[in-house]
Amino acid sequence: MTTDPTDPMETVGNPAARGPKRRRSPAGLIALAIVLVAFAAAYFLGIVPRQRAQEALSKETRALAVPTVAVTTPKQGDANAELVLPGNLQPYIDTPIYARASGYLKHWTADIGSTVKKGELLAEIEAPELDAQLQKARADVSAARATFEQAQKTAGRWQELVRTGSVSAQDADLAQNTMRTRRSELDAAQQEVARLERVQGYRRIYAPFSGIITARNAETGGLIDAGAASGPGRELFRLSATEKLRVFVNVPQAAAKHAVPGAAAELSLTEYPGRKIPGKLVRTAKSIDAGTRTLLAEIEVDNSKGELLPGSYAQVRLKIPATVSALIVPINTLLFRAEGPQVAVVGPSDKTVLKNVTIGRDFGTTVELLAGLEATDRVILNPADSIDNGTQVRVVEVRKNKEK
Repeated sequence: MTTDPTDPMETVGNPAARGPKRRRSPAGLIALAIVLVAFAAAYFLGIVPRQRAQEALSKETRALAVPTVAVTTPKQGDANAELVLPGNLQPYIDTPIYARASGYLKHWTADIGSTVKKGELLAEIEAPELDAQLQKARADVSAARATFEQAQKTAGRWQELVRTGSVSAQDADLAQNTMRTRRSELDAAQQEVARLERVQGYRRIYAPFSGIITARNAETGGLIDAGAASGPGRELFRLSATEKLRVFVNVPQAAAKHAVPGAAAELSLTEYPGRKIPGKLVRTAKSIDAGTRTLLAEIEVDNSKGELLPGSYAQVRLKIPATVSALIVPINTLLFRAEGPQVAVVGPSDKTVLKNVTIGRDFGTTVELLAGLEATDRVILNPADSIDNGTQVRVVEVRKNKEK
């Protein structure tokens, strides 16, 4: 049997039939090594840095997507805080004085700035028409008296005739009724005289109380109308009692329960820098104004030396004891939404938490919170309007709120 050396089946298991073994040349090995080194260099010098740059960019993008916030911690409110309120000094009594009699101003005796006593003459009015009316009324009284006396005598005569049977009792009764009518007419005439005499007495205008004349609106010879029918501009004088002054302030509802009669107050005026003028709360309206949610309170101030001028502006400080642990935060931490006032705080894992708060007093740059916030909360300053619960944030600054 002849074997074919080219037959694969014949060469299997027959070492003698296999050809000589091929070996790689050194040049081929070197080329292969160069290719492998080139691939490794391209991977480590090109692909790996690019992957690392992409990872860094992705990490930076995720970091930039997290909002950066600044926070502050609330300050504990004072146990006895001052409530500073604006107020205007007003006279204890301030009254416009009108004429009760019409006529012409004969003369006046008190001008603006004059200090007058109760019952002192301020002005006198000349009223010729009133004098004429009084004379006529007195003449009417004389006529009514004569008529009454005549009717009285007639009634007496009729009574004598009734006893003799000369006239009927009915005629005597008619005479009595006539006498009573004339008596009523006399009384009415006398009342008219008395009224005109009282009005004539109003020609002299006296001070109803001691005080200072703060306005005079009439000149000698000017026509004076009786009463205030022509409006406030026709008042003759304005008299103010200034030994005591009133100051009305509006106390916020949150502090209304502490505004009780007897509470001490201090007044500060620009014309007396550094001076504290003592006052005392004497009464309140005992009702919250629905429009302003404030309580009207009256402060009484002694002005016996006349140093304080009515109408002046003053700052009133009331000592208000705090019954709750209030916290003070900057005004720019508040959010005003449909749910009411809120603040955003940084919670666990640096995620935001919105808290509903109750606002107390407003100090301008800061505000008092009565409920809803803890002293250890990290409150976000200038929170975005779109901030919500669970928002991841990055805190870059924590500062202590030191001023009210």
